[in-house]
Amino acid sequence: MVLAVSGLWSASSAAQELVPRAYWPVPVGTNLLVVGYQHLSGDVVTDATLPLEGVESTFEYFQVSYQRTLNVLGRTSNLQFNLPYARGTAKGLVEGEFRRRDISSFADARFQFSINLRGAPSMDNAAFRELVAKPRPIIAAGILVQPPTGSYDVDRAINAGSNRWSTKLALGGIWPLVPGWLFEASAGVWYFGDNDEFLGMTRQQDPIFASEVHLVRTNRSGLWIALDGTYYAGGKTTVGDVQRDDRQQNTRIGFTLLYPIKRRYAIRLAYSTAVRTEIGGDYDSISLNFVNLWQ
Repeated sequence: MVLAVSGLWSASSAAQELVPRAYWPVPVGTNLLVVGYQHLSGDVVTDATLPLEGVESTFEYFQVSYQRTLNVLGRTSNLQFNLPYARGTAKGLVEGEFRRRDISSFADARFQFSINLRGAPSMDNAAFRELVAKPRPIIAAGILVQPPTGSYDVDRAINAGSNRWSTKLALGGIWPLVPGWLFEASAGVWYFGDNDEFLGMTRQQDPIFASEVHLVRTNRSGLWIALDGTYYAGGKTTVGDVQRDDRQQNTRIGFTLLYPIKRRYAIRLAYSTAVRTEIGGDYDSISLNFVNLWQ
């Protein structure tokens, strides 16, 4: 059963996520609880398009994620919730002046709903075992909402919270290759509300296109490993009446490993690094998660 474990979110910057197995279906009534730790170091802040230069940061995220599998209109569907806590230090230049920011507070929570549109009707344990034995193509869609629940100081450029609403709409698919190998891909767009309290001004941001690809190797023991890649572009900002030259166009690669412990538990390890960076995102990330699954 632990083979069913899908990827819950990373706490790092929204468009830069690498989440394999996000649309892999599980039996209706399955619950998934993840307690995780993530370490990031390099040119990383909570928002890659902030007006910062020469950033050197170290951040740790502690997070709890919960997922429940539902039957919606006869299709496999998932409802997810994620609450991260951020702790770390960012150093850099803000308009030519050196600044340091120490953070220890909650970041923005996330809620996501996804539904399998093709290839994965709502299923019981027997139907799920049949799918694992003989995978078929799957098409799914999802919506992620990130409300401004995190800590925010109106006098600071760097904060754990974003002080704005963010929403991502996405489509994804899974295609079996040869026995034991799956190819996964997804594409989506992030839309952002305005931050009306950004250093006394209003900050607006254009949508960001984000895509992911994963090559996944599975086996019958439940262990799986994925090679991950992501490309994202867009996100130019306007602060006050000034449009900034900060359009993102970045690429990251990494891997994810899930190791099952008996039937209900697993350890998930993930690593990613920047390959190409235009604005922000030039950092390394490593995460370790403990997974508990039950019905």
